[in-house]
Amino acid sequence: MKYRKLGTTELNVSVICLGTMTWGEQNTQEEGFQQMDYAVDRGVNFFDTAELYAVMPRKETYGRTEEIIGNWFKERKKRDKIILATKIASKGDPGDLSWIREGSDKLNFNKQNMIQAIDGSLKRLQTDYIDLYQLHWPERKVPKFGNLDFNFDPYDNEWVQVEEVLHNLNELVKSGKVRHVGLSNETPWGVMKFLQIAKEKKLPRMMSIQNVYSLVNRVFDISNSEVSIREQCGLLAYSPLAGGRLSGKYLNNKKPDNARYTLWPSRFSRHHTTRGEIAIEKYVSLSKKYEIEPSTFANAFVNDRPFVTSNIIGATSMKQLKENIDSIDITLSKEILEEIENIHLSDPNPCV
Repeated sequence: MKYRKLGTTELNVSVICLGTMTWGEQNTQEEGFQQMDYAVDRGVNFFDTAELYAVMPRKETYGRTEEIIGNWFKERKKRDKIILATKIASKGDPGDLSWIREGSDKLNFNKQNMIQAIDGSLKRLQTDYIDLYQLHWPERKVPKFGNLDFNFDPYDNEWVQVEEVLHNLNELVKSGKVRHVGLSNETPWGVMKFLQIAKEKKLPRMMSIQNVYSLVNRVFDISNSEVSIREQCGLLAYSPLAGGRLSGKYLNNKKPDNARYTLWPSRFSRHHTTRGEIAIEKYVSLSKKYEIEPSTFANAFVNDRPFVTSNIIGATSMKQLKENIDSIDITLSKEILEEIENIHLSDPNPCV
Protein backbone atom coordinates (compact mmCIF):
# COMPACT_ATOMS: atom_id res chain seq x y z
CA MET A 1 0.00 0.00 0.00
CA LYS A 2 1.11 3.57 -0.64
CA TYR A 3 0.61 6.41 1.84
CA ARG A 4 0.49 10.21 1.60
CA LYS A 5 0.39 13.08 4.08
CA LEU A 6 -3.06 14.41 4.92
CA GLY A 7 -2.68 18.12 4.24
CA THR A 8 -0.02 19.62 6.51
CA THR A 9 -0.64 17.07 9.28
CA GLU A 10 1.69 14.28 10.34
CA LEU A 11 -0.92 11.67 9.42
CA ASN A 12 0.04 9.24 6.65
CA VAL A 13 -3.18 8.02 5.03
CA SER A 14 -3.39 5.12 2.60
CA VAL A 15 -3.88 6.17 -1.01
CA ILE A 16 -6.85 3.80 -1.01
CA CYS A 17 -9.53 4.95 1.42
CA LEU A 18 -12.35 2.56 2.29
CA GLY A 19 -15.72 4.10 1.51
CA THR A 20 -18.58 2.76 3.60
CA MET A 21 -21.87 4.27 2.50
CA THR A 22 -23.47 0.99 1.34
CA TRP A 23 -23.20 -0.63 4.77
CA GLY A 24 -26.61 -0.80 6.37
CA GLU A 25 -28.45 -0.62 3.03
CA GLN A 26 -26.88 -2.68 0.24
CA ASN A 27 -24.53 -4.46 2.63
CA THR A 28 -25.14 -6.14 5.99
CA GLN A 29 -23.01 -5.56 9.08
CA GLU A 30 -21.32 -8.93 8.50
CA GLU A 31 -20.35 -7.89 4.97
CA GLY A 32 -19.10 -4.54 6.26
CA PHE A 33 -16.91 -6.39 8.77
CA GLN A 34 -15.52 -8.57 5.96
CA GLN A 35 -14.68 -5.48 3.91
CA MET A 36 -12.92 -3.75 6.80
CA ASP A 37 -10.95 -6.90 7.70
CA TYR A 38 -9.81 -7.40 4.12
CA ALA A 39 -8.96 -3.72 3.54
CA VAL A 40 -6.86 -3.53 6.70
CA ASP A 41 -5.04 -6.73 5.72
CA ARG A 42 -4.18 -5.01 2.41
CA GLY A 43 -2.72 -1.99 4.22
CA VAL A 44 -5.69 0.38 4.13
CA ASN A 45 -5.64 2.60 7.24
CA PHE A 46 -8.18 5.25 6.17
CA PHE A 47 -11.98 4.86 6.47
CA ASP A 48 -14.52 7.45 5.30
CA THR A 49 -18.12 7.66 6.47
CA ALA A 50 -20.81 10.23 7.33
CA GLU A 51 -23.68 10.75 9.74
CA LEU A 52 -25.98 10.72 6.68
CA TYR A 53 -25.12 7.14 5.69
CA ALA A 54 -26.34 4.57 4.70
CA VAL A 55 -27.15 5.65 1.15
CA MET A 56 -29.68 6.11 -0.34
CA PRO A 57 -30.45 8.33 2.64
CA ARG A 58 -33.64 7.68 4.57
CA LYS A 59 -34.79 8.00 8.15
CA GLU A 60 -34.71 4.27 8.82
CA THR A 61 -30.99 3.90 8.00
CA TYR A 62 -29.69 7.26 9.27
CA GLY A 63 -26.44 6.66 11.16
CA ARG A 64 -26.44 2.93 10.49
CA THR A 65 -23.09 2.93 8.68
CA GLU A 66 -21.36 4.65 11.59
CA GLU A 67 -22.91 2.08 13.93
CA ILE A 68 -21.46 -0.78 11.89
CA ILE A 69 -17.99 0.76 12.00
CA GLY A 70 -18.36 1.34 15.73
CA ASN A 71 -19.31 -2.28 16.29
CA TRP A 72 -16.24 -3.35 14.29
CA PHE A 73 -14.01 -1.13 16.45
CA LYS A 74 -15.49 -2.66 19.59
CA GLU A 75 -15.08 -6.23 18.38
CA ARG A 76 -11.73 -5.97 16.57
CA LYS A 77 -10.03 -3.50 18.99
CA LYS A 78 -8.41 -1.67 16.05
CA ARG A 79 -9.51 1.92 16.51
CA ASP A 80 -5.89 3.03 16.96
CA LYS A 81 -4.97 1.44 13.61
CA ILE A 82 -7.48 3.50 11.62
CA ILE A 83 -7.52 7.12 10.50
CA LEU A 84 -11.24 7.80 10.66
CA ALA A 85 -13.11 10.44 8.65
CA THR A 86 -16.77 11.32 8.97
CA LYS A 87 -18.99 14.23 7.97
CA ILE A 88 -21.68 16.55 9.27
CA ALA A 89 -24.70 17.10 6.98
CA SER A 90 -26.10 20.55 6.26
CA LYS A 91 -29.05 22.20 4.59
CA GLY A 92 -29.01 22.85 0.88
CA ASP A 93 -29.06 19.26 -0.34
CA PRO A 94 -31.58 18.63 -3.12
CA GLY A 95 -33.83 16.43 -1.04
CA ASP A 96 -35.68 16.21 2.24
CA LEU A 97 -33.32 15.48 5.13
CA SER A 98 -35.55 16.89 7.84
CA TRP A 99 -35.21 13.67 9.83
CA ILE A 100 -31.51 14.30 10.48
CA ARG A 101 -31.00 15.61 14.00
CA GLU A 102 -34.74 16.10 14.44
CA GLY A 103 -35.46 18.68 11.81
CA SER A 104 -34.27 20.99 9.04
CA ASP A 105 -33.51 23.79 11.52
CA LYS A 106 -30.74 21.52 12.81
CA LEU A 107 -29.08 21.33 9.40
CA ASN A 108 -26.56 24.11 9.56
CA PHE A 109 -23.08 24.58 10.95
CA ASN A 110 -23.87 26.57 14.08
CA LYS A 111 -22.26 25.63 17.38
CA GLN A 112 -25.22 23.77 18.88
CA ASN A 113 -25.78 21.67 15.76
CA MET A 114 -22.11 20.80 15.45
CA ILE A 115 -21.96 19.59 19.04
CA GLN A 116 -25.09 17.51 18.56
CA ALA A 117 -23.77 16.05 15.30
CA ILE A 118 -20.29 15.18 16.59
CA ASP A 119 -21.65 13.66 19.78
CA GLY A 120 -24.04 11.51 17.75
CA SER A 121 -21.25 10.32 15.47
CA LEU A 122 -18.90 9.58 18.38
CA LYS A 123 -21.58 7.52 20.11
CA ARG A 124 -22.41 5.51 16.99
CA LEU A 125 -18.74 5.01 16.14
CA GLN A 126 -17.89 4.03 19.73
CA THR A 127 -14.85 6.28 19.81
CA ASP A 128 -13.66 9.37 21.66
CA TYR A 129 -12.34 11.25 18.63
CA ILE A 130 -12.59 11.72 14.87
CA ASP A 131 -9.35 12.10 12.91
CA LEU A 132 -10.90 14.11 10.07
CA TYR A 133 -14.24 15.87 10.50
CA GLN A 134 -15.65 17.14 7.21
CA LEU A 135 -18.43 19.52 6.20
CA HIS A 136 -20.43 17.21 3.90
CA TRP A 137 -21.50 20.02 1.57
CA PRO A 138 -21.76 23.82 1.81
CA GLU A 139 -24.83 25.50 3.22
CA ARG A 140 -24.37 28.05 0.47
CA LYS A 141 -26.13 27.65 -2.85
CA VAL A 142 -23.38 26.21 -5.02
CA PRO A 143 -23.25 23.75 -7.92
CA LYS A 144 -23.02 20.22 -6.47
CA PHE A 145 -24.10 16.62 -6.98
CA GLY A 146 -24.27 17.09 -10.74
CA ASN A 147 -26.37 20.25 -10.69
CA LEU A 148 -24.23 22.70 -12.66
CA ASP A 149 -27.14 24.88 -13.80
CA PHE A 150 -26.46 27.43 -11.08
CA ASN A 151 -27.50 31.08 -10.92
CA PHE A 152 -25.43 32.91 -8.32
CA ASP A 153 -27.43 34.97 -5.86
CA PRO A 154 -25.25 37.75 -4.34
CA TYR A 155 -27.87 38.30 -1.64
CA ASP A 156 -27.82 34.70 -0.43
CA ASN A 157 -26.39 35.06 3.07
CA GLU A 158 -28.67 32.66 4.93
CA TRP A 159 -25.82 30.41 5.98
CA VAL A 160 -23.40 30.27 8.88
CA GLN A 161 -20.46 32.42 7.81
CA VAL A 162 -17.01 30.89 7.34
CA GLU A 163 -15.36 32.46 10.38
CA GLU A 164 -18.14 31.29 12.68
CA VAL A 165 -17.94 27.77 11.23
CA LEU A 166 -14.21 27.70 11.92
CA HIS A 167 -14.72 28.94 15.48
CA ASN A 168 -17.27 26.17 16.02
CA LEU A 169 -14.88 23.58 14.60
CA ASN A 170 -12.14 25.00 16.82
CA GLU A 171 -14.28 24.24 19.86
CA LEU A 172 -14.49 20.60 18.74
CA VAL A 173 -10.72 20.46 18.24
CA LYS A 174 -10.02 22.02 21.64
CA SER A 175 -12.40 19.53 23.27
CA GLY A 176 -10.40 16.64 21.81
CA LYS A 177 -13.35 15.30 19.84
CA VAL A 178 -11.79 16.22 16.48
CA ARG A 179 -8.15 16.16 15.38
CA HIS A 180 -8.36 17.75 11.93
CA VAL A 181 -11.01 19.24 9.65
CA GLY A 182 -11.83 19.09 5.96
CA LEU A 183 -14.29 20.13 3.26
CA SER A 184 -16.46 18.24 0.80
CA ASN A 185 -18.31 19.22 -2.39
CA GLU A 186 -16.70 22.63 -2.09
CA THR A 187 -15.77 25.32 -4.63
CA PRO A 188 -12.39 27.01 -5.14
CA TRP A 189 -13.75 30.18 -3.51
CA GLY A 190 -14.92 28.18 -0.52
CA VAL A 191 -11.59 26.39 -0.07
CA MET A 192 -9.57 29.60 -0.29
CA LYS A 193 -11.92 31.48 2.05
CA PHE A 194 -11.65 28.79 4.71
CA LEU A 195 -7.86 28.68 4.36
CA GLN A 196 -7.51 32.46 4.41
CA ILE A 197 -9.60 33.01 7.53
CA ALA A 198 -8.03 30.05 9.32
CA LYS A 199 -4.59 31.55 8.76
CA GLU A 200 -5.61 35.08 9.75
CA LYS A 201 -7.50 34.06 12.88
CA LYS A 202 -5.32 31.08 13.89
CA LEU A 203 -8.23 28.67 13.52
CA PRO A 204 -8.24 25.02 12.29
CA ARG A 205 -6.90 24.61 8.78
CA MET A 206 -8.83 22.60 6.19
CA MET A 207 -6.63 19.62 5.38
CA SER A 208 -8.57 18.07 2.51
CA ILE A 209 -11.42 18.45 0.09
CA GLN A 210 -13.66 15.53 -0.81
CA ASN A 211 -15.10 16.07 -4.28
CA VAL A 212 -16.20 13.82 -7.13
CA TYR A 213 -13.49 12.69 -9.54
CA SER A 214 -13.31 10.00 -12.21
CA LEU A 215 -12.37 9.37 -15.83
CA VAL A 216 -15.76 10.76 -16.87
CA ASN A 217 -15.84 13.69 -14.44
CA ARG A 218 -12.61 15.66 -14.30
CA VAL A 219 -14.08 19.05 -13.47
CA PHE A 220 -11.72 19.16 -10.48
CA ASP A 221 -8.85 19.50 -12.99
CA ILE A 222 -10.27 22.83 -14.08
CA SER A 223 -11.61 24.24 -10.83
CA ASN A 224 -9.80 23.01 -7.75
CA SER A 225 -6.60 21.22 -8.76
CA GLU A 226 -4.26 24.21 -8.44
CA VAL A 227 -5.72 25.11 -5.05
CA SER A 228 -5.20 21.54 -3.83
CA ILE A 229 -1.57 21.40 -4.93
CA ARG A 230 -0.42 24.88 -3.96
CA GLU A 231 -2.34 25.05 -0.68
CA GLN A 232 -1.66 21.45 0.43
CA CYS A 233 -5.36 20.69 0.64
CA GLY A 234 -5.47 17.45 -1.29
CA LEU A 235 -8.40 15.75 -2.93
CA LEU A 236 -10.16 12.80 -1.34
CA ALA A 237 -11.74 11.58 -4.57
CA TYR A 238 -15.19 10.06 -4.36
CA SER A 239 -17.14 8.19 -7.06
CA PRO A 240 -13.93 7.15 -8.87
CA LEU A 241 -16.03 4.61 -10.79
CA ALA A 242 -18.92 7.02 -11.42
CA GLY A 243 -21.10 5.03 -9.09
CA GLY A 244 -19.87 1.74 -10.53
CA ARG A 245 -20.52 2.70 -14.14
CA LEU A 246 -16.83 2.54 -15.09
CA SER A 247 -16.74 -1.12 -14.10
CA GLY A 248 -18.74 -1.71 -17.26
CA LYS A 249 -21.41 -3.68 -15.43
CA TYR A 250 -24.23 -1.40 -16.61
CA LEU A 251 -23.26 -1.28 -20.29
CA ASN A 252 -25.91 -2.27 -22.83
CA ASN A 253 -28.71 -1.62 -20.32
CA LYS A 254 -27.61 -4.37 -17.95
CA LYS A 255 -29.20 -4.30 -14.49
CA PRO A 256 -27.06 -6.35 -12.09
CA ASP A 257 -28.68 -7.54 -8.87
CA ASN A 258 -28.33 -5.32 -5.79
CA ALA A 259 -26.45 -2.68 -7.79
CA ARG A 260 -27.04 0.97 -7.03
CA TYR A 261 -28.61 1.94 -10.34
CA THR A 262 -30.70 -1.20 -10.46
CA LEU A 263 -32.16 -0.34 -7.05
CA TRP A 264 -32.38 3.43 -7.60
CA PRO A 265 -32.37 4.04 -11.37
CA SER A 266 -33.41 7.68 -11.08
CA ARG A 267 -30.63 8.73 -8.70
CA PHE A 268 -27.44 10.46 -9.83
CA SER A 269 -28.63 11.04 -13.36
CA ARG A 270 -25.29 12.67 -14.18
CA HIS A 271 -23.85 9.15 -14.50
CA HIS A 272 -26.50 8.10 -17.03
CA THR A 273 -25.92 10.39 -20.00
CA THR A 274 -25.69 9.23 -23.59
CA ARG A 275 -22.29 10.88 -23.79
CA GLY A 276 -21.22 9.08 -20.65
CA GLU A 277 -22.26 5.70 -22.02
CA ILE A 278 -20.07 6.26 -25.09
CA ALA A 279 -17.07 7.35 -23.02
CA ILE A 280 -17.46 4.50 -20.52
CA GLU A 281 -17.55 1.96 -23.33
CA LYS A 282 -14.30 3.42 -24.68
CA TYR A 283 -12.57 3.30 -21.30
CA VAL A 284 -13.73 -0.26 -20.66
CA SER A 285 -12.42 -1.31 -24.08
CA LEU A 286 -9.12 0.43 -23.37
CA SER A 287 -8.72 -1.38 -20.05
CA LYS A 288 -9.36 -4.72 -21.71
CA LYS A 289 -6.84 -3.91 -24.43
CA TYR A 290 -4.18 -3.71 -21.72
CA GLU A 291 -5.64 -6.69 -19.81
CA ILE A 292 -6.56 -4.70 -16.71
CA GLU A 293 -9.92 -5.08 -14.98
CA PRO A 294 -12.05 -1.99 -15.81
CA SER A 295 -12.53 -1.08 -12.13
CA THR A 296 -8.83 -1.48 -11.40
CA PHE A 297 -7.99 0.60 -14.47
CA ALA A 298 -10.31 3.48 -13.58
CA ASN A 299 -9.11 3.58 -9.98
CA ALA A 300 -5.45 3.46 -11.03
CA PHE A 301 -5.98 6.64 -13.03
CA VAL A 302 -7.39 8.45 -10.00
CA ASN A 303 -4.71 7.15 -7.61
CA ASP A 304 -1.86 8.82 -9.46
CA ARG A 305 -3.34 12.25 -10.12
CA PRO A 306 -0.95 14.85 -8.62
CA PHE A 307 -3.56 16.51 -6.42
CA VAL A 308 -5.07 13.32 -4.97
CA THR A 309 -4.33 12.47 -1.35
CA SER A 310 -6.58 9.41 -1.26
CA ASN A 311 -9.07 7.63 -3.49
CA ILE A 312 -12.33 6.65 -1.75
CA ILE A 313 -13.37 3.29 -3.13
CA GLY A 314 -16.66 1.55 -2.46
CA ALA A 315 -17.88 -1.98 -3.07
CA THR A 316 -20.86 -4.22 -2.43
CA SER A 317 -18.98 -7.48 -3.00
CA MET A 318 -15.57 -8.78 -2.02
CA LYS A 319 -14.69 -9.25 -5.68
CA GLN A 320 -15.33 -5.57 -6.33
CA LEU A 321 -13.34 -4.60 -3.25
CA LYS A 322 -10.34 -6.66 -4.34
CA GLU A 323 -10.39 -5.17 -7.86
CA ASN A 324 -10.55 -1.67 -6.43
CA ILE A 325 -7.69 -2.16 -3.98
CA ASP A 326 -5.62 -3.94 -6.65
CA SER A 327 -5.40 -0.58 -8.41
CA ILE A 328 -2.70 0.50 -5.95
CA ASP A 329 -0.31 -1.93 -7.65
CA ILE A 330 -0.98 -0.59 -11.15
CA THR A 331 0.93 2.28 -12.74
CA LEU A 332 -0.55 3.34 -16.06
CA SER A 333 2.11 3.79 -18.73
CA LYS A 334 2.65 6.99 -20.67
CA GLU A 335 1.12 5.26 -23.70
CA ILE A 336 -2.06 4.38 -21.76
CA LEU A 337 -2.31 7.89 -20.31
CA GLU A 338 -2.08 9.36 -23.81
CA GLU A 339 -4.94 7.14 -24.97
CA ILE A 340 -6.98 8.17 -21.93
CA GLU A 341 -6.33 11.82 -22.78
CA ASN A 342 -7.45 11.31 -26.36
CA ILE A 343 -10.76 9.84 -25.16
CA HIS A 344 -11.15 12.63 -22.63
CA LEU A 345 -10.47 15.44 -25.11
CA SER A 346 -12.86 13.99 -27.67
CA ASP A 347 -15.72 14.79 -25.27
CA PRO A 348 -14.57 16.15 -21.89
CA ASN A 349 -16.47 15.42 -18.68
CA PRO A 350 -19.57 13.64 -20.02
CA CYS A 351 -20.82 12.77 -16.51
CA VAL A 352 -20.77 15.99 -14.49
